[in-house]
Amino acid sequence: MSGKLQRVLLASQTKLCLLLPTQWETWQMSEAVKLTLDEIRNLSLTILSGSGYGPDHAAAIADMLVTCQIDDCQSHGLFRLFMCNDTMKAGKIDGNVAPAITQSDNAIVRVDARGGMSLLAFHEALPILIEKTRTLGIAAMAINRCFHFSALWPEVERLSAAGLAAMAMVPSHSWVAPAGGTRGSLGTNPLAFSWPRQGKDPFTFDFATSAFARGEIELYRRAGKPLPDGVAIDKDGNPTNDPQAAMEGAMLTFGSYKGSALSIMIELLAGPLIDDLTSLESMEFAGNSGGAPYHGEILLAFDPGHFSGGRIDPNDARAERLFADITDQGARLPSQRRFAARARNTERGYVEIAKTLYDDLQELAQQI
Repeated sequence: MSGKLQRVLLASQTKLCLLLPTQWETWQMSEAVKLTLDEIRNLSLTILSGSGYGPDHAAAIADMLVTCQIDDCQSHGLFRLFMCNDTMKAGKIDGNVAPAITQSDNAIVRVDARGGMSLLAFHEALPILIEKTRTLGIAAMAINRCFHFSALWPEVERLSAAGLAAMAMVPSHSWVAPAGGTRGSLGTNPLAFSWPRQGKDPFTFDFATSAFARGEIELYRRAGKPLPDGVAIDKDGNPTNDPQAAMEGAMLTFGSYKGSALSIMIELLAGPLIDDLTSLESMEFAGNSGGAPYHGEILLAFDPGHFSGGRIDPNDARAERLFADITDQGARLPSQRRFAARARNTERGYVEIAKTLYDDLQELAQQI
């Protein structure tokens, strides 16, 4: 990674949505640039088109980047344009291929990304998934042969906005060791869930099953800070607090054997179950090339009306009582910070990003 991108990571660290704010609250963005929502989208489309993505793929990716940027999730916003460009430069992705949806009379929506980014495949198949879920009560989308870099919460929130509960899972590259293991066998393997709430933001979470995000370890390395215990092992399988040794070794799952079991479940559901790659196989496919991992994705959708026998309102009230009991204690529901950022940025019509990031994006736009 270039020195300029190193500065991008450091300048953006208080905004990275995958980081724990209390760990980085003393770090400040030294200088910021204000961008309107249209400017974010236009910059994204310029870089994506210049990198080799066709109009449909560029639009689907730009939608995701704008969504994440509005929510102040810098790690999955404009910063990801560098990965999109690197993925194209690696020579394996098709920036113009149209996804292929297999018609069925069952509850499974199968969409083949055909070697393209996952986002267009999701976008094209989403209406079918919603229709099947409302008809059958439960349905699943299997996205195959896709490159994937994006956050999962925007996808499950598209389903909760339609009144459905939803889950999404993907593998990645085999950077993570199983509990008791000595080398990477598992991916960071995120899991996202969203629950619809009447007249309110949904209950949503999206987290990796690794103890840390890989980018978080990178930030510790660049800041010269030691990792907490229980985050990683070195290349010999020994516990380490050295971020560089962790990058050369393997990350660990959260919760020891519990997180490890959950991560393996995601490998199976988003891999062999849908006839796609595990994180080990994704790493092998990538070889030494850069860019996004290549694998599959599974989404599950549930219709509360079907499952509750039509008793949506009383059961919605039951869920709200639970949420209220949690927040009345002073606890915070997941994504509340993100929703607050969304409301603030939408109202004022712009977002702030690090000037170093903006400058590097402008340079990238001129180079491609």
